[in-house]
Amino acid sequence: MTGLRWGILATGGIAGAFASDLRTAGLDLVAVGSRSQESADAFAARFDIPHAHPSYEALVADPDVDIIYVSTPHPMHHANARLALEHGKHVLVEKAFTLNHGEAEDLQRLAAERGLLVTEAMWTRYLPHMVRVREIIAAGTLGEIRAVSADHTQLLPSDPTHRLNALELGGGALLDLAIYPLSFIWDILGAPTTVHSVARLIETGADAEVATVMTHEGGAVSTSLSSSRAAGPNTAIILGTEARIEIERYWWSPSVVRVIDPQGEVIEEFDGRPASDAAGRGMQYEALAAERLVRDGLLEGDILPIAESVAIMGTLDEIRRQIGVRYPGEDADNG
Repeated sequence: MTGLRWGILATGGIAGAFASDLRTAGLDLVAVGSRSQESADAFAARFDIPHAHPSYEALVADPDVDIIYVSTPHPMHHANARLALEHGKHVLVEKAFTLNHGEAEDLQRLAAERGLLVTEAMWTRYLPHMVRVREIIAAGTLGEIRAVSADHTQLLPSDPTHRLNALELGGGALLDLAIYPLSFIWDILGAPTTVHSVARLIETGADAEVATVMTHEGGAVSTSLSSSRAAGPNTAIILGTEARIEIERYWWSPSVVRVIDPQGEVIEEFDGRPASDAAGRGMQYEALAAERLVRDGLLEGDILPIAESVAIMGTLDEIRRQIGVRYPGEDADNG
């Protein structure tokens, strides 16, 4: 442990999940900031947080806070993370990292100038089953990886004013759901060399379904499917010449990994699910990783370097260009 003191910016559902896992891991959660004192007080009482601030500005100015978790909607990530960095705080930013590539580059540059950590809260990367997946691949068990496929499909609210469907809030399947399989594909295969995307847009102009087919260095291919209007299998597959990896339903959360040979025999099974609810949801792993980086004096780690988060935003921008989605307020240079 580094003894870092955490502050949480915003008090929505994901902030509550993160706060709960910080408490599970025994990390030092000292402050929360909201746009109202009432909301901050309620959140602080729920998680026994000593400092409740009525504004984000008050939170980032709190001298007792070392690192801030940004959990606002996508369009606010850039401004909120920038505010924290300008006040000398390390920052963990909820995924998707920003709204577009230009905003991501700006945070990367500012953090480097200030000597601060800014990193994306893509919690899946840090989960035990994903650590094991990378170990299996590094050992050569799969042989040459030829393809990766993953879906993230859920039946979510269809109300056009809901955050998930409102373009002004970064709504659509891409930033909320597709970010998971796309980051997973990057993790296994690296940057795509070609990107092909299709989507179905709803009445608000947001994408309800988006699918990608990409190629990668060495000729490997990847596919992803994401939907906010229908629930699918939610599994992931890594296909190699010597074996394949299958990750069970809800692969982006703690799950079961199986290594299967070409004859269909299971040669390894790894269960990354927590033994009990007391072990937490799994968001504590990204927080612990951030603490280790700060402890070691590093501005980024190997699991998800900031340059990769920035580059992934570039891929999301290209997908949006192809499917015809632009968020309000973006200029021609930002996605």
